[in-house]
Amino acid sequence: MSSHTTGRRRAHRSVVTGLPLALAAALVATGTAAAAPTGAAKAHVVRTATLADIPLGTFSNALLPGSVADDRGVDLGGIGSDIYPTGRKDEFWTVTDRGPNGQIKVDGQKRRTFPVPGFDPAIVKIRLSGSSVKVLDAIPLTTSSGKAVTGLSNQKSRDEAPYTYDATTLLSYNPNGLDTEGIVRAADGTFWLVDEYGPSLVHASARGKVLTRYVPEGLNLTGADYPVVEALPSVLLHRKGNRGFEGLALLPGGDLVMALQSPLSLPDAASGDASRTTRLLRFSPKKKAVTAEYAYRFDPVGVVDPGEDDTSELKISSVVALGGDRLLVEERTDKAARLQVVKLSRKADILGGPWDDDTTSPSLEQLDDPAAAGVPVLAKRLVVDLGKVSGLPGKIEGVARVDHDTLALINDNDFGMTDGSGAFDAQGRLVDSGIETSVTYVRLPHGI
Repeated sequence: MSSHTTGRRRAHRSVVTGLPLALAAALVATGTAAAAPTGAAKAHVVRTATLADIPLGTFSNALLPGSVADDRGVDLGGIGSDIYPTGRKDEFWTVTDRGPNGQIKVDGQKRRTFPVPGFDPAIVKIRLSGSSVKVLDAIPLTTSSGKAVTGLSNQKSRDEAPYTYDATTLLSYNPNGLDTEGIVRAADGTFWLVDEYGPSLVHASARGKVLTRYVPEGLNLTGADYPVVEALPSVLLHRKGNRGFEGLALLPGGDLVMALQSPLSLPDAASGDASRTTRLLRFSPKKKAVTAEYAYRFDPVGVVDPGEDDTSELKISSVVALGGDRLLVEERTDKAARLQVVKLSRKADILGGPWDDDTTSPSLEQLDDPAAAGVPVLAKRLVVDLGKVSGLPGKIEGVARVDHDTLALINDNDFGMTDGSGAFDAQGRLVDSGIETSVTYVRLPHGI
């Protein structure tokens, strides 16, 4: 065993055996329990548990020593990008996104900031204990040579330019960077994740080393310190900025389903912003290829989020396998969400057809009524409108099935960050939003 590997493993163990002394002090009980409502049966909160403050530098440097020189007062957050059951009661795998980031306008143009550029996306194992969320384990995502992948933008020609916390200094792009959003764990113990940049599907070892990153044909991502395979349809190159893959589900037979967060910008950004049609893709790990594609139609934005009139706010954040070819799909805005059940079928497969050709006019995204145009849009059934369930946080990004009538929901607190120049004080320390990461159990009146 090399000294480098030994050091990494010792550093990793410190999260499980050393850090908990510090983490246990931080993980205080801050959640609340909710009683079932009286009257007619309806979906209701039955449990809430909250992650207390853990300094991001302490967390990150225990995984990869020296990776974060200054966390600027930011605590661990963002683990609400997705949630997946471990198979043990009240335990889940979660995943962070690319890390603390925001936007500041400079000369009228928005710049993407990375206040803690050394942050490395991580898989975080949690357990609900009373009203607290406890960190049991944490696994950093690393390259083939064991380095941090980081969350930094990949390509100058395609991704947002990365800047320092105050938007004054340009940071370096990193082709290894991942904006991870969805997670499942395969039977062999490896992890599959989806990423917004490519968009891409990432296969990682049980200890977080990226084994393969599957990207769209024609992406031409060079310089990555792990294998990159162009195995996804080239039409995905038209993904909206910061709206790549967001949801990931593991079907009983081992296939994966990836959800494109928003409609493609096809043929242009205005068309994508106005569209209510996004796409799900089925991927076979055995064939290492996409085997099916489906059109998913959002409800009108005012139905999902009463009072909202901007269609571009619609997005998918989570997909959950329910057995067979059924999926639970979360369609949401940042303020509201609804969960729908769909069933995948061969008749609904549009892979390889005209809608994967970016010269087709009108594009799938431009169709006002895809079904009337002959597109086999997935039929869906509403399970619950979360906007009508009291006691839920905003921006729920992860959904997991606890049992036949109970769901676990987790929110993305954005590491306590807000946009704008007021996100940090004059000393460069975070002005925390006060939004915490919470896992909430919701019981449904009927099983799914």
